[in-house]
Amino acid sequence: GTDVVRDREGDFLVLEDNCRSPSGVSYVVENRHLMQRAFPDLMRGLKLRPVSNYAKQLLAKLREVAPAGIDEPSVVLLSPGIFNAAYFEHVFLAREMGVPLVEGRDLAVENDRLFVHTIAGLAPVHVVYRRINDEYLDPTAFDPSSLLGVPGILRAALKGNLTLANAIGTGVADDKAVYAYVPRLIRYYLSEEPILHNVETNICREPDALAYTLANLDKLVLKPVGESGGYGIVIGPKASAKELQEAADRLKSDPGNYVSQPMIDLSVAPTLTESGARPRHVDLRPYAVTGRDTWVLPGGLTRVALREGSMIVNSSQGGGTKDTWVLADDA
Repeated sequence: GTDVVRDREGDFLVLEDNCRSPSGVSYVVENRHLMQRAFPDLMRGLKLRPVSNYAKQLLAKLREVAPAGIDEPSVVLLSPGIFNAAYFEHVFLAREMGVPLVEGRDLAVENDRLFVHTIAGLAPVHVVYRRINDEYLDPTAFDPSSLLGVPGILRAALKGNLTLANAIGTGVADDKAVYAYVPRLIRYYLSEEPILHNVETNICREPDALAYTLANLDKLVLKPVGESGGYGIVIGPKASAKELQEAADRLKSDPGNYVSQPMIDLSVAPTLTESGARPRHVDLRPYAVTGRDTWVLPGGLTRVALREGSMIVNSSQGGGTKDTWVLADDA
């Protein structure tokens, strides 16, 4: 999932890359279903490209990356459980794909192979679509206190008996400091120019960028490199003097943990509020699924900052979502 924004000049820019297991696609599908039920006349005659086949595409790609020699790979979705903020999505995707929704306690490793407990006994698992972070996945390899993962699951993957999707370590590409280098990665590996440009980013572990950020903190957006969900962000132009001083102190004590960017005046969309239709800031998260080739969902998650004047569109910070329409070529 890639977060795309539109600035005041009308240019589309990539704000963030989400490569671990980007959430929100269930809302894309459910938003469409709700719109079709609530406003069927609004869509009549429009040739909208469907979004309901996302789970079918995801399952096909998961099966494509199964270990070699498996003709009918078994897939499960591994969730942290009901207290996770995205549990609705885990249930939705498992149901839509027709695969078991499991937690760590439902799985076991024997002879470097993964199995799921069923009423008929142990059944083999060949692909795990994981929705838990690396550090909780295998207590024998990472955090020994984790109760969410499966002891030995990483060993099964390293032996080639299991595919983990997304793979361990893909969170590196989520890192906001790595984000700053993506245009250069595209040029190096693909010998192409990026079609969409990044937002200008200052990597604060670099002395010049740190000095610039500290001198202009009231004009910039400060972001911790490893956080998600909008947590830890300080929007300089909207922050109080106290918040700016606290941010500066954190930045000085751990500059490598931060990047800064200019505040992008996000485009707005009409949004129904208690006061009627009002402009609210939005971004767009399209989704791509990759196996032997790549399929891009013809739509995406339009996220809305519901609070007036807010630039934070994350649902964890009070944001909402909108249905996003992509017309067929012959529409």
